[in-house]
Amino acid sequence: MSYQLNDKVKIFTLDSNPQLAHEIVSHLNHSMGKSSVSKFSDGEIQINIDESVRGCEVYIVQSTSQPVNERIMELLIMIDALKRASAKTINIVIPYYGYARQDRKARSREPVTAKLIANLLERAGATRLIAMDLHTAQIQGFFDIPVDQLVGIPVISHYFEQKGLTDVVVVAPHNNGVVRARKLANRLNVPLALIDRRRSKSDDVKVMNVIGDVSGKNVIMIDDMIDTARTITAAAKALTEHGAKAVYAGCTHAILSGKAIERIEQSSIEELVITNTIALPPKKELLKITTLSVAPLLADAINRIHHDMPVSILFE
Repeated sequence: MSYQLNDKVKIFTLDSNPQLAHEIVSHLNHSMGKSSVSKFSDGEIQINIDESVRGCEVYIVQSTSQPVNERIMELLIMIDALKRASAKTINIVIPYYGYARQDRKARSREPVTAKLIANLLERAGATRLIAMDLHTAQIQGFFDIPVDQLVGIPVISHYFEQKGLTDVVVVAPHNNGVVRARKLANRLNVPLALIDRRRSKSDDVKVMNVIGDVSGKNVIMIDDMIDTARTITAAAKALTEHGAKAVYAGCTHAILSGKAIERIEQSSIEELVITNTIALPPKKELLKITTLSVAPLLADAINRIHHDMPVSILFE
């Protein structure tokens, strides 16, 4: 697809995922905005914008991934700098929205940190949010500015369609993932199953039961994010024990903290399909991990917003 943005559109990247940002501007046939991120000796972040943004429609690409707090501060400082430089609009493209799991009070005296981050971004001067697969849909309501939530299911489903697997069943690895798994199952026109598990501690997952027929099937598990990979690998083990022919997994956000990559490589998962909303650490041997790019999707969203075209088609 051919895109054409005018000179009043500026796209900047910060330090979380510059490769994705460069892919986006490449798809848009546009140039990357000139800016730099540096630090004082005590760790304070300093941002310099090296070109005029007065009256411009600005987009900042920044996932708030590890180190989460540092990435959030970079983004807040950049927004403030753009506002003080008289940018017309400040659109923040956050492929992965950190703190999204803290979206409600599950116990007394807990914060709702996802809402706090929303407040900070708005107060700094953001005028629109473009995100990928927010952990829960309610996070959109934490903002009083327009929010466009793009989804990774179409990208992942297209990949599995191209693999040509037969006897496929889609599995939700936990109760909260049923809606997402149903969307993938509907796109692939295959049955749905569920892992019923209970978590006794935050880092201790016990798989209780497999609901649905997976015996002799090619199983595809789907989730929005994988962090420690304990849940997904425990689920894969349960599916294998219940007779699954092969176990595949997919997610939009590959946080993969700690020993997650090692757990996946040592698990019964044949292949983990992820997107590049989060930059993977360099020099890691990723034998089982396939990365798909969401740059075309984000580029299309930016183009549609710039030309006042509907973005809703990208949600489907």
